[in-house]
Amino acid sequence: MALLKTERLSKQLSLLDVYLISTGAMFSSGFFLLPGIAASAAGPSVVLAYFISGLLIVPALLSQAELATAMPRAGGAYYYLDRTLGPLVGTMGGFGAWFALILKSAFALIGIGTYLALFFDVPFTPIAVTFAVIFGILNIFGARESTGLLRWLVFGLLTLLAFFVIDGLANASSLGFTETYRTRFTPFLLHGVDGLLGTVGLVFVSYVGLTQVVTLAEEVKDPERNIPLGMTISLITVATMYVVGVAIMVAVLGIDELSRSLTPVAHAAQQMFHWLPPRVGEFLLVAAAVAAFASMSNTGILAASRYPLAMARDHLIPGKLATLGRFRTPVFSIILTCSILILFLVLLDVRGVAELASAIQLTLFGLLNIAVIVMRESRIESYDPGFRSPLYPWVQVVGIVAPLVLVAEMGWLPALFTMGVFAASIGWYNYYARGRLARDGAIYHVFERLGRRRFAGLDRELRDIMKEKGARAADPFDEIVARAFVIDLETASALTDVVNDASDLLQRRVPADAVQIREGFIRAVESGLAPVSHGALLLHMRLPDMASSELVLVRCGIDLDVGAADTELSRQAAEYPIRAVFFLVSGEGDAGQHLRILAQLAGRIEDDGFMSEWVNDYDEQELKETLLRDDRFLSLRLRTGTRSESLIGKSLREIHLPEGNLIALIRRYGETLVPRGGTILRGDDRLTIIGTPAGLREVELRYGGAHDTREYPISQNNQT
Repeated sequence: MALLKTERLSKQLSLLDVYLISTGAMFSSGFFLLPGIAASAAGPSVVLAYFISGLLIVPALLSQAELATAMPRAGGAYYYLDRTLGPLVGTMGGFGAWFALILKSAFALIGIGTYLALFFDVPFTPIAVTFAVIFGILNIFGARESTGLLRWLVFGLLTLLAFFVIDGLANASSLGFTETYRTRFTPFLLHGVDGLLGTVGLVFVSYVGLTQVVTLAEEVKDPERNIPLGMTISLITVATMYVVGVAIMVAVLGIDELSRSLTPVAHAAQQMFHWLPPRVGEFLLVAAAVAAFASMSNTGILAASRYPLAMARDHLIPGKLATLGRFRTPVFSIILTCSILILFLVLLDVRGVAELASAIQLTLFGLLNIAVIVMRESRIESYDPGFRSPLYPWVQVVGIVAPLVLVAEMGWLPALFTMGVFAASIGWYNYYARGRLARDGAIYHVFERLGRRRFAGLDRELRDIMKEKGARAADPFDEIVARAFVIDLETASALTDVVNDASDLLQRRVPADAVQIREGFIRAVESGLAPVSHGALLLHMRLPDMASSELVLVRCGIDLDVGAADTELSRQAAEYPIRAVFFLVSGEGDAGQHLRILAQLAGRIEDDGFMSEWVNDYDEQELKETLLRDDRFLSLRLRTGTRSESLIGKSLREIHLPEGNLIALIRRYGETLVPRGGTILRGDDRLTIIGTPAGLREVELRYGGAHDTREYPISQNNQT
């Protein structure tokens, strides 16, 4: 069965949003609620427990950043486990991650009620339920609207915590750091190494929000940059604040008092901020706590609701949960998530919520590290992450072993709950989903290398993802298009003749003769490896000893004759007559770049209006500009009386464009010139300038220009 055809979520989230979501998802219960519970189990070494937990999240960060930049899809852990280890493990991961995030959000909502109870005599459960409903409604209105509130919450929180840290360090220094350590931090391992390790597993829940943002990868702009960078900055911020902040709580309150507190930050504030009026410091820290819990529960609901969305798209749960509402958000998924969240709020206690969430998330992190190993070892060429985890596979090995140790140290109840969730997921998969699916994971590509089978559908899905992502900024797509050969056919032609002509041109630049090139393209056609899309045919091959890719563009004035009528190509051409052919040859050394260039071509071909532009372009230069990304080129006509007049009469070497920008094409008297350093620019020349968006904006400010400049024949008498 095919995957559900649903609309993609809008790309609304920037680097700042990624940072805010990750920070807001971590900075809540781990700081404002959990230190007292953790201190009772570890003693002063609770500070070390927070530090170790921060280190142990690094493998999960690196592995999920790699998976997210290769497969930026809603569903995070579910999607990656499904596509790597198969739908059974994906079902386990989807339900497990969903419950873990709901539990984490419940923990944060309990914190809101606990802190507000310091000033208002109301039970915290009704307060928590009320906030769950409010955040659910807010999420229905959209991710961007949700993160708009998050900005105020997180920035306000960080400001207040900065005051807490500064005042806490001042208090500790007034007593002397040596004396503070002697009286507050000894004996350091109060409950031994076992107490420390068990506490590491407990406080690990403080960091699991770091990777929540990968469930929103489909909604992140430029995910290959923004996801790993945003998560890294967020982890550094939060880990520093956790370690320093918890150390201040131990120093100010002492282990005995800290261990008895469910509002440790507020109690520490009562001993600090003596320079403020009574209870003002405590009130400010309560406000910070509420902001932290609100940001965590809000982002938790936002991220958790994407799991049912992704699973419904894949037929693992009813398709209704994949429906997007008026605001392009998964309304039914959000409602279901909030309903289960409220149920947990009513039934579970504080410590139970933290341990259960940590145990499930630790297990999932181990599985996700396995997923990276599977994807790497599957050798699928279309697996093309923009970020690759360093120190592979040792980072992943640590990320697999450490969670097992920590879950074992947490006791039997969290382990049994995790196994129960996974067992129920297996039951659901066998009862509901198995007969609805026709796919397997990348694990079968590993088996294929060992002589078994593989699932070709995954490769197709990854290629579709590459098409959506397009070429990377560092890929030389624009330069390849700018120097491409162009064949403009005005009469009827056969595909074999076009292949011959393209091969003759390519042999000038590639380390193979025309016969070898022609045979490679013909084999691609005969074996069905020549995709046709919207009237365009893509032929490609890879050769050894090539430093860069080369391209031939063919425009057919009359529908191309593809030959025998009983082939798949002829059937496709009958449905979409071929008016464009692209021949791409790349080196064997960088399969990912070759596929990304193909994906960029395919994505451009599928844009609305592309073929109409292509068949009506006036000349070779306009054909190339039609293929270029709109934000990566500028078309500039040199005319007297305009800002571009200053370029007339200058050689190219005299012109200093912003770094990374260059003049790629010059159109003069109906001919396209290859730009060289000594080329003198003349009036009515039309330049195609390629480069970075920022650089092109600077060029446009200096000299003018437009993306669509139609050329008409001119006489040499009009030359300036």
